[in-house]
Amino acid sequence: MHIDEAVRVTQDRLFEEGGTMGELLERFQNRVSPVLIGNKEWEDIFKRARKLPITMGALPFGFELPLHTHRPHADLGVSLASGTRTAAFFQERAQSDRMDETARAIMRLFKQMETKNSPLSKIVGRKLMLEYDIGSVKDDKHSLPGMFLRPGERPILGTHGQVNDVAMVVDALTSCIGWELDDPERENVKQIYLAQPEDTRMDSFGVFPSRSRSVRLAIMGFKSQQEICRYLERIGWAGQIAAVEEVIARFKERVCIARIGANIDVQKEGAGPTLGLTLIVKQRYTKDSRYWIDGQTDWDPFLSALAHEKLVVPEKLPALADWVSRPTVIFAKSGSYILLRGIHHIKLVIAKNRLQKVKAYIFMVLSGAISS
Repeated sequence: MHIDEAVRVTQDRLFEEGGTMGELLERFQNRVSPVLIGNKEWEDIFKRARKLPITMGALPFGFELPLHTHRPHADLGVSLASGTRTAAFFQERAQSDRMDETARAIMRLFKQMETKNSPLSKIVGRKLMLEYDIGSVKDDKHSLPGMFLRPGERPILGTHGQVNDVAMVVDALTSCIGWELDDPERENVKQIYLAQPEDTRMDSFGVFPSRSRSVRLAIMGFKSQQEICRYLERIGWAGQIAAVEEVIARFKERVCIARIGANIDVQKEGAGPTLGLTLIVKQRYTKDSRYWIDGQTDWDPFLSALAHEKLVVPEKLPALADWVSRPTVIFAKSGSYILLRGIHHIKLVIAKNRLQKVKAYIFMVLSGAISS
Protein backbone atom coordinates (compact mmCIF):
# COMPACT_ATOMS: atom_id res chain seq x y z
CA MET A 1 0.00 0.00 0.00
CA HIS A 2 1.33 3.46 -0.94
CA ILE A 3 2.15 5.66 2.05
CA ASP A 4 -0.49 8.28 1.12
CA GLU A 5 -3.18 5.59 1.03
CA ALA A 6 -1.94 4.17 4.35
CA VAL A 7 -2.21 7.63 5.91
CA ARG A 8 -5.74 8.06 4.54
CA VAL A 9 -6.82 4.68 5.94
CA THR A 10 -5.28 5.48 9.32
CA GLN A 11 -6.98 8.87 9.46
CA ASP A 12 -10.33 7.30 8.60
CA ARG A 13 -9.94 4.77 11.40
CA LEU A 14 -8.82 7.38 13.92
CA PHE A 15 -11.84 9.49 12.95
CA GLU A 16 -14.03 6.48 13.78
CA GLU A 17 -12.16 6.21 17.09
CA GLY A 18 -13.33 9.71 17.97
CA GLY A 19 -11.93 12.18 20.45
CA THR A 20 -8.98 14.56 20.15
CA MET A 21 -5.22 14.41 19.87
CA GLY A 22 -5.13 15.03 23.61
CA GLU A 23 -7.05 11.85 24.30
CA LEU A 24 -4.75 9.93 21.96
CA LEU A 25 -1.67 11.24 23.78
CA GLU A 26 -3.15 10.20 27.11
CA ARG A 27 -2.80 6.61 25.94
CA PHE A 28 0.94 7.06 25.54
CA GLN A 29 1.70 8.86 28.80
CA ASN A 30 2.87 5.71 30.57
CA ARG A 31 5.30 4.95 27.75
CA VAL A 32 7.32 8.12 28.41
CA SER A 33 9.49 8.21 31.53
CA PRO A 34 8.35 10.80 34.10
CA VAL A 35 11.98 11.93 34.13
CA LEU A 36 11.36 13.25 30.61
CA ILE A 37 7.78 14.50 30.96
CA GLY A 38 6.21 14.96 34.42
CA ASN A 39 2.54 14.64 35.35
CA LYS A 40 1.99 18.40 35.60
CA GLU A 41 3.76 18.91 32.29
CA TRP A 42 1.57 16.26 30.66
CA GLU A 43 -1.51 18.23 31.71
CA ASP A 44 -0.18 21.28 29.84
CA ILE A 45 0.37 19.12 26.75
CA PHE A 46 -3.11 17.55 26.98
CA LYS A 47 -4.70 20.98 27.32
CA ARG A 48 -3.15 22.10 24.03
CA ALA A 49 -3.63 18.78 22.22
CA ARG A 50 -7.35 18.61 23.06
CA LYS A 51 -7.79 21.44 20.58
CA LEU A 52 -6.26 19.30 17.81
CA PRO A 53 -7.96 16.50 15.83
CA ILE A 54 -7.15 12.88 16.63
CA THR A 55 -6.50 12.30 12.90
CA MET A 56 -3.10 13.96 13.40
CA GLY A 57 -1.99 10.62 14.81
CA ALA A 58 -1.72 9.28 11.26
CA LEU A 59 1.41 11.36 10.58
CA PRO A 60 4.53 11.70 12.76
CA PHE A 61 4.08 13.47 16.09
CA GLY A 62 6.24 13.76 19.17
CA PHE A 63 8.10 15.96 21.60
CA GLU A 64 11.06 18.28 21.95
CA LEU A 65 12.76 17.31 25.22
CA PRO A 66 15.36 19.54 26.91
CA LEU A 67 18.20 17.41 28.27
CA HIS A 68 19.94 20.37 29.91
CA THR A 69 17.32 21.10 32.57
CA HIS A 70 15.96 18.97 35.41
CA ARG A 71 12.39 20.17 34.87
CA PRO A 72 10.58 17.41 32.93
CA HIS A 73 8.82 19.58 30.37
CA ALA A 74 8.35 19.25 26.61
CA ASP A 75 7.11 21.02 23.49
CA LEU A 76 4.71 19.26 21.12
CA GLY A 77 5.33 18.57 17.43
CA VAL A 78 2.65 17.40 14.97
CA SER A 79 2.27 17.00 11.20
CA LEU A 80 -0.55 17.49 8.74
CA ALA A 81 -1.08 17.50 4.99
CA SER A 82 -3.41 19.32 2.64
CA GLY A 83 -6.35 17.42 1.18
CA THR A 84 -6.84 15.25 4.28
CA ARG A 85 -9.32 14.91 7.15
CA THR A 86 -6.96 16.94 9.33
CA ALA A 87 -6.85 19.72 6.74
CA ALA A 88 -10.65 19.72 6.66
CA PHE A 89 -10.69 20.23 10.44
CA PHE A 90 -8.52 23.35 10.15
CA GLN A 91 -10.54 24.62 7.20
CA GLU A 92 -13.71 24.42 9.30
CA ARG A 93 -11.91 26.18 12.15
CA ALA A 94 -10.72 28.96 9.86
CA GLN A 95 -14.25 29.52 8.60
CA SER A 96 -16.06 29.29 11.95
CA ASP A 97 -13.59 31.17 14.14
CA ARG A 98 -12.04 34.24 12.55
CA MET A 99 -9.84 34.61 15.65
CA ASP A 100 -8.09 31.27 15.06
CA GLU A 101 -4.90 32.63 13.49
CA THR A 102 -3.25 29.21 13.37
CA ALA A 103 -6.05 27.69 11.30
CA ARG A 104 -6.11 30.72 8.99
CA ALA A 105 -2.34 30.58 8.46
CA ILE A 106 -2.50 26.86 7.68
CA MET A 107 -5.27 27.34 5.13
CA ARG A 108 -3.43 30.22 3.44
CA LEU A 109 -0.44 27.92 3.02
CA PHE A 110 -2.52 24.96 1.86
CA LYS A 111 -4.23 27.18 -0.71
CA GLN A 112 -0.81 27.75 -2.29
CA MET A 113 -0.12 24.00 -2.28
CA GLU A 114 -3.44 23.09 -3.85
CA THR A 115 -3.47 25.42 -6.86
CA LYS A 116 -3.25 23.65 -10.22
CA ASN A 117 0.36 22.68 -11.00
CA SER A 118 1.41 24.35 -7.74
CA PRO A 119 5.10 25.28 -7.94
CA LEU A 120 5.25 25.09 -4.14
CA SER A 121 3.96 21.53 -3.91
CA LYS A 122 6.48 20.45 -6.55
CA ILE A 123 9.16 21.34 -4.01
CA VAL A 124 7.65 20.50 -0.60
CA GLY A 125 4.72 18.26 -1.42
CA ARG A 126 1.59 18.69 0.76
CA LYS A 127 3.02 18.28 4.26
CA LEU A 128 3.41 20.88 7.01
CA MET A 129 4.92 20.46 10.48
CA LEU A 130 3.87 22.45 13.56
CA GLU A 131 5.77 22.93 16.80
CA TYR A 132 3.81 24.17 19.81
CA ASP A 133 5.82 25.91 22.52
CA ILE A 134 4.32 24.47 25.71
CA GLY A 135 6.94 23.65 28.31
CA SER A 136 9.43 26.20 27.00
CA VAL A 137 7.14 29.22 27.56
CA LYS A 138 5.30 30.45 30.66
CA ASP A 139 2.08 31.32 28.85
CA ASP A 140 1.20 29.94 25.41
CA LYS A 141 -2.39 31.25 25.47
CA HIS A 142 -1.93 33.47 22.44
CA SER A 143 1.10 31.86 20.83
CA LEU A 144 1.10 30.49 17.30
CA PRO A 145 3.09 27.33 16.62
CA GLY A 146 6.32 27.23 14.68
CA MET A 147 5.68 26.16 11.09
CA PHE A 148 8.06 24.06 8.98
CA LEU A 149 8.26 22.88 5.38
CA ARG A 150 10.67 20.28 4.00
CA PRO A 151 11.67 20.17 0.32
CA GLY A 152 11.09 16.43 0.09
CA GLU A 153 9.71 16.35 -3.47
CA ARG A 154 12.50 18.38 -5.10
CA PRO A 155 15.56 18.48 -2.84
CA ILE A 156 17.36 21.82 -2.65
CA LEU A 157 21.05 21.04 -2.97
CA GLY A 158 24.16 23.16 -2.55
CA THR A 159 25.77 24.45 -5.81
CA HIS A 160 22.65 23.54 -7.84
CA GLY A 161 21.52 27.13 -8.34
CA GLN A 162 18.06 26.64 -6.80
CA VAL A 163 17.70 30.22 -5.58
CA ASN A 164 14.16 30.44 -6.96
CA ASP A 165 13.13 27.29 -5.05
CA VAL A 166 14.50 28.75 -1.83
CA ALA A 167 12.65 32.03 -2.40
CA MET A 168 9.42 30.17 -3.23
CA VAL A 169 9.41 28.21 0.05
CA VAL A 170 10.42 31.17 2.22
CA ASP A 171 7.80 33.43 0.63
CA ALA A 172 5.10 30.80 1.15
CA LEU A 173 5.92 30.38 4.84
CA THR A 174 6.31 34.04 5.69
CA SER A 175 3.30 35.24 3.71
CA CYS A 176 0.93 32.75 5.36
CA ILE A 177 1.64 34.32 8.77
CA GLY A 178 1.46 37.87 7.44
CA TRP A 179 5.15 38.69 7.22
CA GLU A 180 6.47 40.61 4.23
CA LEU A 181 10.21 40.15 3.85
CA ASP A 182 12.27 43.21 3.05
CA ASP A 183 15.20 43.26 0.62
CA PRO A 184 17.93 42.66 3.25
CA GLU A 185 16.12 39.59 4.60
CA ARG A 186 15.65 38.15 1.12
CA GLU A 187 19.29 38.78 0.24
CA ASN A 188 20.51 37.13 3.44
CA VAL A 189 18.46 34.00 2.76
CA LYS A 190 19.81 33.91 -0.81
CA GLN A 191 23.44 34.29 0.24
CA ILE A 192 23.16 31.65 2.97
CA TYR A 193 21.88 29.22 0.35
CA LEU A 194 24.49 30.15 -2.26
CA ALA A 195 27.28 29.63 0.26
CA GLN A 196 26.29 25.98 0.78
CA PRO A 197 28.98 23.53 -0.32
CA GLU A 198 28.35 20.66 -2.71
CA ASP A 199 26.58 17.60 -1.28
CA THR A 200 24.69 19.62 1.35
CA ARG A 201 20.94 20.11 1.23
CA MET A 202 18.37 22.50 2.63
CA ASP A 203 16.58 20.10 4.97
CA SER A 204 13.81 22.38 6.25
CA PHE A 205 12.51 25.93 6.43
CA GLY A 206 10.84 27.28 9.55
CA VAL A 207 9.22 30.37 11.03
CA PHE A 208 8.16 31.07 14.61
CA PRO A 209 5.37 33.68 14.53
CA SER A 210 5.36 34.10 18.33
CA ARG A 211 9.12 34.54 18.70
CA SER A 212 11.51 37.23 17.52
CA ARG A 213 11.42 37.55 13.74
CA SER A 214 13.71 35.23 11.79
CA VAL A 215 13.63 32.46 9.19
CA ARG A 216 15.18 29.20 10.32
CA LEU A 217 17.13 27.27 7.71
CA ALA A 218 18.21 23.72 8.51
CA ILE A 219 21.13 22.66 6.33
CA MET A 220 22.34 19.06 6.41
CA GLY A 221 25.22 17.09 4.94
CA PHE A 222 28.42 18.86 6.01
CA LYS A 223 31.16 16.25 5.76
CA SER A 224 33.58 17.57 8.37
CA GLN A 225 34.23 20.07 11.13
CA GLN A 226 36.39 22.07 8.74
CA GLU A 227 33.67 22.25 6.09
CA ILE A 228 30.96 23.56 8.40
CA CYS A 229 33.30 26.07 10.04
CA ARG A 230 34.40 27.42 6.65
CA TYR A 231 30.72 27.74 5.75
CA LEU A 232 29.93 29.69 8.91
CA GLU A 233 32.79 32.04 8.12
CA ARG A 234 31.50 32.59 4.57
CA ILE A 235 28.00 33.52 5.72
CA GLY A 236 29.29 35.86 8.43
CA TRP A 237 27.78 33.92 11.32
CA ALA A 238 27.65 36.25 14.33
CA GLY A 239 29.16 33.80 16.85
CA GLN A 240 32.72 32.67 17.42
CA ILE A 241 33.84 29.83 15.13
CA ALA A 242 36.18 28.58 17.87
CA ALA A 243 33.17 27.70 20.03
CA VAL A 244 31.78 25.47 17.26
CA GLU A 245 35.17 23.84 16.72
CA GLU A 246 35.48 23.08 20.42
CA VAL A 247 32.05 21.41 20.67
CA ILE A 248 32.48 19.28 17.54
CA ALA A 249 36.02 18.28 18.53
CA ARG A 250 34.80 17.05 21.93
CA PHE A 251 32.19 14.80 20.35
CA LYS A 252 34.59 13.54 17.67
CA GLU A 253 36.77 12.14 20.45
CA ARG A 254 33.84 10.07 21.76
CA VAL A 255 31.76 9.05 18.74
CA CYS A 256 32.05 8.62 14.97
CA ILE A 257 30.29 11.51 13.22
CA ALA A 258 29.04 10.72 9.70
CA ARG A 259 27.63 14.16 8.82
CA ILE A 260 26.87 17.49 10.48
CA GLY A 261 23.80 19.71 10.22
CA ALA A 262 23.26 23.34 11.13
CA ASN A 263 20.17 25.34 12.12
CA ILE A 264 20.65 29.00 11.24
CA ASP A 265 18.28 31.82 12.13
CA VAL A 266 18.31 34.36 9.31
CA GLN A 267 17.52 37.89 10.41
CA LYS A 268 17.60 41.33 8.83
CA GLU A 269 21.17 41.74 10.09
CA GLY A 270 22.29 38.35 8.74
CA ALA A 271 22.88 34.94 10.31
CA GLY A 272 21.91 35.22 13.99
CA PRO A 273 24.30 34.40 16.84
CA THR A 274 22.52 31.20 17.94
CA LEU A 275 23.47 27.99 16.13
CA GLY A 276 21.86 24.57 16.29
CA LEU A 277 24.21 21.66 15.56
CA THR A 278 23.04 18.17 14.63
CA LEU A 279 25.79 15.56 14.70
CA ILE A 280 24.68 12.61 12.59
CA VAL A 281 25.94 9.18 13.63
CA LYS A 282 23.40 7.31 11.46
CA GLN A 283 22.53 8.55 7.99
CA ARG A 284 18.79 8.91 7.35
CA TYR A 285 17.23 9.23 3.91
CA THR A 286 13.65 10.48 3.72
CA LYS A 287 12.72 8.22 0.81
CA ASP A 288 13.97 5.11 2.63
CA SER A 289 11.04 2.88 3.58
CA ARG A 290 12.70 2.28 6.97
CA TYR A 291 13.31 5.99 7.65
CA TRP A 292 11.22 5.95 10.83
CA ILE A 293 12.64 2.72 12.25
CA ASP A 294 15.54 2.96 14.69
CA GLY A 295 17.65 -0.03 15.60
CA GLN A 296 17.54 -0.80 19.32
CA THR A 297 21.12 0.41 19.87
CA ASP A 298 21.61 2.98 17.09
CA TRP A 299 21.63 5.90 19.51
CA ASP A 300 23.74 4.32 22.27
CA PRO A 301 27.10 5.75 21.10
CA PHE A 302 25.78 9.31 20.93
CA LEU A 303 23.97 9.06 24.26
CA SER A 304 27.20 7.78 25.79
CA ALA A 305 29.01 10.80 24.36
CA LEU A 306 26.39 13.11 25.84
CA ALA A 307 26.98 11.58 29.28
CA HIS A 308 30.34 13.38 29.36
CA GLU A 309 28.69 16.80 29.02
CA LYS A 310 28.22 18.52 32.39
CA LEU A 311 25.31 20.42 30.90
CA VAL A 312 23.24 17.26 30.37
CA VAL A 313 21.03 15.89 33.18
CA PRO A 314 22.41 12.33 33.64
CA GLU A 315 19.14 10.56 34.52
CA LYS A 316 17.48 11.75 31.32
CA LEU A 317 19.84 9.74 29.09
CA PRO A 318 18.80 6.18 30.11
CA ALA A 319 15.17 7.32 30.02
CA LEU A 320 15.72 8.55 26.48
CA ALA A 321 17.43 5.30 25.48
CA ASP A 322 14.44 3.33 26.81
CA TRP A 323 12.11 5.32 24.56
CA VAL A 324 13.48 3.60 21.44
CA SER A 325 11.37 0.52 20.78
CA ARG A 326 10.65 -2.10 18.16
CA PRO A 327 7.38 -1.64 16.20
CA THR A 328 4.56 -2.68 18.53
CA VAL A 329 0.88 -3.45 18.11
CA ILE A 330 -1.63 -1.42 20.13
CA PHE A 331 -5.38 -2.05 20.33
CA ALA A 332 -8.25 0.42 20.25
CA LYS A 333 -12.02 0.50 19.65
CA SER A 334 -11.49 0.66 15.89
CA GLY A 335 -9.02 -2.24 15.82
CA SER A 336 -5.25 -2.64 15.96
CA TYR A 337 -2.50 -0.21 14.99
CA ILE A 338 1.25 -0.43 14.55
CA LEU A 339 3.18 2.07 16.66
CA LEU A 340 6.70 3.13 15.73
CA ARG A 341 8.71 5.23 18.14
CA GLY A 342 12.27 6.46 18.32
CA ILE A 343 14.64 9.41 18.38
CA HIS A 344 14.60 11.56 15.26
CA HIS A 345 17.56 13.77 16.15
CA ILE A 346 19.40 15.51 18.98
CA LYS A 347 20.35 19.17 18.68
CA LEU A 348 23.22 20.98 20.37
CA VAL A 349 22.49 24.69 20.74
CA ILE A 350 25.46 27.08 20.81
CA ALA A 351 24.69 30.58 22.08
CA LYS A 352 26.88 33.27 23.62
CA ASN A 353 29.83 31.23 22.33
CA ARG A 354 29.22 28.11 24.41
CA LEU A 355 27.03 25.03 24.42
CA GLN A 356 23.90 26.21 26.25
CA LYS A 357 21.19 23.67 25.43
CA VAL A 358 20.81 20.05 24.36
CA LYS A 359 17.44 18.96 22.97
CA ALA A 360 16.18 15.52 21.93
CA TYR A 361 13.38 15.16 19.39
CA ILE A 362 11.41 11.95 19.84
CA PHE A 363 8.67 10.73 17.53
CA MET A 364 5.74 8.37 17.24
CA VAL A 365 4.07 7.15 14.07
CA LEU A 366 0.78 5.23 14.00
CA SER A 367 -0.48 3.08 11.14
CA GLY A 368 -3.95 1.58 11.05
CA ALA A 369 -3.53 0.18 7.54
CA ILE A 370 -2.38 -3.24 8.77
CA SER A 371 -5.85 -4.71 9.18
CA SER A 372 -7.54 -3.04 6.21
